[in-house]
Amino acid sequence: MPQVCPHCHWSGDRRFCPACGAALWSPDTDKGAAECTVVLSFDVDGSSGMINRDPRVEHRPSARSFGDYGPTVAVPHILTALARANVPASFYIPGWVAERNPATVERIATAGHEIGHHGYLHEPPATLSAEEEAEVLDQGSEILTGITGQPVAGYRSPSWELSDVSLQLMAERGFRYDSSLMGSDAPYWVGAGESALVELPIHWALDDYPYFVFAPTDGRRLQAAPEHVESTWKAAFDELHRRGAIFTLTMHPYIIGRPGRVAMLERLIQYMRSKPGVTFSRAVDVCNAFASDWSSAKPG
Repeated sequence: MPQVCPHCHWSGDRRFCPACGAALWSPDTDKGAAECTVVLSFDVDGSSGMINRDPRVEHRPSARSFGDYGPTVAVPHILTALARANVPASFYIPGWVAERNPATVERIATAGHEIGHHGYLHEPPATLSAEEEAEVLDQGSEILTGITGQPVAGYRSPSWELSDVSLQLMAERGFRYDSSLMGSDAPYWVGAGESALVELPIHWALDDYPYFVFAPTDGRRLQAAPEHVESTWKAAFDELHRRGAIFTLTMHPYIIGRPGRVAMLERLIQYMRSKPGVTFSRAVDVCNAFASDWSSAKPG
């Protein structure tokens, strides 16, 4: 018989199971929670993803410049926007990008934002052997820690494609959380070998990539207007605010940092800030608080 999660029961104003992420229902849930934690996150891919998919891109200046715009031009504008709004964020950076832009990594960390792991050359773990995946984790952590002087607590999988050993490899290396799965609207525990990690869920609908990318090397699609994406993200925020959930927005500086889109992000921040019960937090702070509050639900 399938096991029943022992933590899936209504308790106070809790609306999601901390052990598995399932939504919890009771007669009063339709009243709405009117609260939400907002996590603004940026995957600083640069041109690493394009080169990983096609090594020839490294020798194609036009294609590389499309991604390199992110850490060199877009990040400063994004940091200015975050400072103007006085909100924190989490930045996930491939080791390959960090090696080539150490001053950018330092500037992000100095501003008080989180630096998270995002592979070395944007390698989806599902495409690697366990040995290769472990090597990429170690290499990326060594580079980021060498620049910031701080251990890396969080991981986000390139392309959100974990392997069946990813979580275990992370736990063995002291990571505290992952942000690559789509199983809930709030943090929850995920088994990681003999241990467990906090999962901060994401979703493609709250990612700038599907809406904005147009490039011969990175996919050709109709680019959405910033106003269209703004209304889509506002609608998602409103629903998550009613559910008392987490709004985790995933952006890429080389995409969201283009003119017209940073201004849209600033409008979105102000809109969310105008609602009651909204807080802005780094991913690591959300996950640390969850782990402290719900240690009793941790598997193992």
